[in-house]
Amino acid sequence: MNPPAARYERAVRRAQADGRVPALSVALHRADRELWTCTVGTSGNPAHPLDADSRFRIGSVTKTFTAVLTLQARDDGLLHLDDPISAHLDVPAHGDATVRRLLSHTAGFQREPYGDVWDTLLAPDADTLLADLHRAERVLPNARRFHYSNLGVAVLGQLVAKLRGKPWESVLTERILTPLRLTATTVDPTADAAVGYLVDPFSDAARPEPQLDLGGVGPAAQLWSTAADMARWAAFLVNPEIIDPDGAVLAADTVDEMRWPVTTTDEQMWAAGFGLGLILEPAGKRVVHVGHDGAMPGFLAGVYGRRGGDDNPGALGCAVLASSGTASTINDLTHELLKLAVELDPPEIRPWVPRPPAPAEYRSVLGQWWSEGYAFAFAWHDGALQARPVDAPADRPPAVFRPLPDRPDTLRTVAGREAGELLRLVRDEQGVVTRMHWATYRFTRMLETFDGLPVSPSERR
Repeated sequence: MNPPAARYERAVRRAQADGRVPALSVALHRADRELWTCTVGTSGNPAHPLDADSRFRIGSVTKTFTAVLTLQARDDGLLHLDDPISAHLDVPAHGDATVRRLLSHTAGFQREPYGDVWDTLLAPDADTLLADLHRAERVLPNARRFHYSNLGVAVLGQLVAKLRGKPWESVLTERILTPLRLTATTVDPTADAAVGYLVDPFSDAARPEPQLDLGGVGPAAQLWSTAADMARWAAFLVNPEIIDPDGAVLAADTVDEMRWPVTTTDEQMWAAGFGLGLILEPAGKRVVHVGHDGAMPGFLAGVYGRRGGDDNPGALGCAVLASSGTASTINDLTHELLKLAVELDPPEIRPWVPRPPAPAEYRSVLGQWWSEGYAFAFAWHDGALQARPVDAPADRPPAVFRPLPDRPDTLRTVAGREAGELLRLVRDEQGVVTRMHWATYRFTRMLETFDGLPVSPSERR
């Protein structure tokens, strides 16, 4: 066993022992290495001992799949994120809740569907879920703050089903599981499923938990899977351009949109945020872990990918699946393994190689420019014009520009500072760029006041 793998396994074994987890299954996915898996414990299933193919319930990680299905529908022109759900579903109440607010848990819906689901262990079917919306509360005003809601995501699942004209589980299989080859992810448990337990905190006893079929609430928490499938899914959520290069499931730009924070989850402790269906956990300077946790009777899951930071090999995803509903140690294990992966086993450093120079029409842009009293460096890298403040930290991504079709002197900022804004180039009679306007602010070669006077009298314009 190589040294990094030994450290990974020790962390897994420690979490299993400290958390007193009957079965723990872990997988680590990255673009430059073979999949790493580890299992510790016993499945509780005499016919199928614990191994990497054992299925675990992943609970609310299911929500990330429903979120992707919702964004697929948006990209296919079937809905807009700011549509009220009443535009697509015949609901008796709360029809003003928008798709975007439900995805980000800011619509104010109560946490669970109407009724005592966790007492009776009887979940409503899809029709009943929607028909009973008038009995459910809006516990907070729309857009007031984050409030986690299984009901809200379940409604989105039924909305997707309505738009596609088939059950949610069928849409899921056709549009995500099959194209991404997540063949071990299913709606129902299979013969090799691990048993989920409640572990006694005051003894070593463990009792199997009942398994609830969530029916119409399934889009929020129904799925079963393996650690390997979920590590690949986590890798997709952070680097779809690697896992799904053709965009068969979702365009990389759309996944990027899902990762943008919509709200914090705690007003006083900005330790986590929520995007469009995704949890965002800061994990160091310019590093964020993206994914979701899951909990169902007898099971806990953590499925996250690592985005940003030094020595990130790309498509770095981790899944930790546990057969205990109270093993809080696993919540940290996912993030610990992602951190260990870059610290203990950094990717190979690729050598720099010369590339073609900037196109002739942009060469007079390169170099230092001034705006609002600050210096900016404009450069050509990776086939695109880029800009960054001269005094910016080295790890701050540059602004990246792309020329508009048939308008090479007008460029759109496609990433970084002032994303979305235009950069306009002004040339002299020889075609040399002498002035630029970025987000309407003037950029000049010399340091000038806002009314165009050089800061030093000795400078000539």
